[in-house]
Amino acid sequence: MNPALLFDLDGTMLNSDPIHMGVFQELWTSRGLAFDEAFYMKHVHGRLNVDIFAEFLPDEPNPQALSDWKEAQFRDRLPRPYPPMPGVAALVARAVEEDWPRAIVTNAMRLNAEAMLEAVGLRDAFDVIVIGEECPRGKPDPYPYQEAMRQLGVTPNHAIAFEDSPSGARAARSSGAYTVGIRSGLDDHTLRQAGAHITMQDFTDPALTQVLERYKGAAA
Repeated sequence: MNPALLFDLDGTMLNSDPIHMGVFQELWTSRGLAFDEAFYMKHVHGRLNVDIFAEFLPDEPNPQALSDWKEAQFRDRLPRPYPPMPGVAALVARAVEEDWPRAIVTNAMRLNAEAMLEAVGLRDAFDVIVIGEECPRGKPDPYPYQEAMRQLGVTPNHAIAFEDSPSGARAARSSGAYTVGIRSGLDDHTLRQAGAHITMQDFTDPALTQVLERYKGAAA
């Protein structure tokens, strides 16, 4: 059986973190708060805005409006077209050609997910897009991955999840999917500690062939 491929978006299918980081830095500094890359990677990376704001901006009078502003800023600053992560377009093309089940599983809001997929030219390849904030629980809870597998009609032992953040890796691993960490922003140790079974630099990494060969009919 061919694998079901479950993709995170930010930092996994495209290196969008610098755009998010710039918006968050403006938001934090406008409130007199310190912000740097280390803070972003530890406290922001891969998390839902509602969880971030609850922890660090608990007195914010309208956190939903703030979240909407932040995400609108991201979309405005996202260039179109935008380069996908190396090798991901070829993997998705193969999945489409060979009719592998595939889904997007992201904590990004739907407008952002649509914008990112359009920017990297892969929107038409995905019918299933699971949005964390539309689920009862977002990542790091496994629910979004479980929902993607439910919609695809696959079981965890036939699913491969690609993630770049600790919260995403924890969610994917807890769902039972074979979890591949993408080292776009974090190192092998950090991603494995969060739950990744294996890590790759990007989708051109030779390790990808080894991962796909775990599944009958998916040998490269």
